[in-house]
Amino acid sequence: MLEYAFTPTAPASQAQQAPVGDDRQSALQRPAMNLASVDLNLLVALEALLQFRNVTHAAQHIGQSQPAMSRALARLRGMFNDDLLVRTSTGLAPTPRGERLAALLPSVLGAIREIVTSRSFAPGEWRSKVTMAMPDHQALVLLPRLLPRLRERAPHLDVVTDPLLAGALRRLEQGEIDLAVGQIGETPPGYFRRSLYADRFACLLRRDHPALARRWTIESFSTLRHAVIASGSEDGFGQVYDGLAKLDLPDRDPILVPNMLTAPAMIAETDLVLTVPHRVATRVAAMLPLAVVEPPLELPPYEVALIWHERRHRDPDHSWLRTEIAAAALAAVHGGRRSAGPMELRSDPAS
Repeated sequence: MLEYAFTPTAPASQAQQAPVGDDRQSALQRPAMNLASVDLNLLVALEALLQFRNVTHAAQHIGQSQPAMSRALARLRGMFNDDLLVRTSTGLAPTPRGERLAALLPSVLGAIREIVTSRSFAPGEWRSKVTMAMPDHQALVLLPRLLPRLRERAPHLDVVTDPLLAGALRRLEQGEIDLAVGQIGETPPGYFRRSLYADRFACLLRRDHPALARRWTIESFSTLRHAVIASGSEDGFGQVYDGLAKLDLPDRDPILVPNMLTAPAMIAETDLVLTVPHRVATRVAAMLPLAVVEPPLELPPYEVALIWHERRHRDPDHSWLRTEIAAAALAAVHGGRRSAGPMELRSDPAS
């Protein structure tokens, strides 16, 4: 059924007495409101006014004075071109427009509050995928402790490990990976690092290797053919062989082995020697006929660090995950004994 509005000719003084917003045609012709010009504090005041329907009580609720709330109501009426609240014999009552706004404001302001306030993180509800670049010899130490922790605390989190560290810093910056685990001397600006554990180097030889029957010296060590795990990194991560590469060894061209799964099996069947972190060496020697021998020379310590880009630094999900990784590394090193965790460091002159 169509509704027709009949508007008789009336003097200008009478036309001005029409209720605010009664002229729908003029409302349609008004330009759209520019959101940048809206004071969101007015919406907070309006929510309180529509809830309490009393200027004094609404002002007390949001910590304003009664005159300030009255001024806010006047501005709101101008902004919406509607009275919003009118006086009745029982107090203030909302107009139809006010009723519609009363239904909308809680969800709208609730969404805004969620945007601008820190949310509490619940690990058990985290449903996502995290990609970590981590050489397999470090995964051998870390993952057996980390994965059970995550399965218990964040069962819906999928962890993907990438053994390749090539371009790790670039991939962190671009978001291709979330975290990197490896060796790095200095953290570039814009990145953070957290030391996970330190280790020393050890040599792996087959148990019946002829060198084990002789005196283990630098000379005997230097005459052996060496194998080294290729890290494929250009960022300084994973350089297990750095200490040996600086020595004046006859074998200047070691055999490159692609990963830590292949290397021990090859060492167990040949006269090669492989220098790896001690924790890795003891783990693989427990599974294969291999001997773990201290190197007959001093090598620099081996430190494993967790690296991430600053774009992830304040994310509560990733902050929690970094703490879990550090705790797993601590358990792997100390057998579950508790101690103070390392600090997160940033190499940035501006920090």
